Amino acid sequence: MKLTIKDNSRRQFLKLGMLVAAAGLSPFPAHAALRDIAARERSLAFYNTHTGESIKTVYWAEGDYIPQALADINHVLRDHRNNEIKNMSPVLLDLLYGINSMIEARQPFHIISGYRSPATNAKLAASSGGVAKHSMHLDGKATDIRVPGHDLIQVRRAAFMLHGGGVGYYPGSDFVHVDVGRVRQWQG
Repeated sequence: MKLTIKDNSRRQFLKLGMLVAAAGLSPFPAHAALRDIAARERSLAFYNTHTGESIKTVYWAEGDYIPQALADINHVLRDHRNNEIKNMSPVLLDLLYGINSMIEARQPFHIISGYRSPATNAKLAASSGGVAKHSMHLDGKATDIRVPGHDLIQVRRAAFMLHGGGVGYYPGSDFVHVDVGRVRQWQG
């Protein structure tokens, strides 16, 4: 998978943001974040709450993304309503990796929504005021998550401290939205 200069710059920015945020919390998480950044591998684990599917995979190793791992992640994060698959942004995966590192999660991310097809997004937008008509889910650049064993506020705080994009907090629906668009936050 070939990445553009913009993707590489964004990834470097996310790494720097993670270091700064972790250093501000305490010496111990900062050291963990430094180890993770220097790691030769990055792995993520997901559990899709709608399909029951799960995956734990190394998606990046030796300086490059692993195509088969990305394909497997794309499958688990697909639009479960019609089984449409879209390539999820590697920058989003790196942001999730940063969140995982900051909160030191031991459980997989529970996926409420990953990719959404245009038809699914239009249906959800028509029935709910909380769904954007031009959602980043349509581009594979957003996901709605929760992490068992971690309070939503902790997940939201870690996501926002990384300054990797938008962070929506939905305590009534028990999830945090993260995307790799412009940096912003809101509560739903």
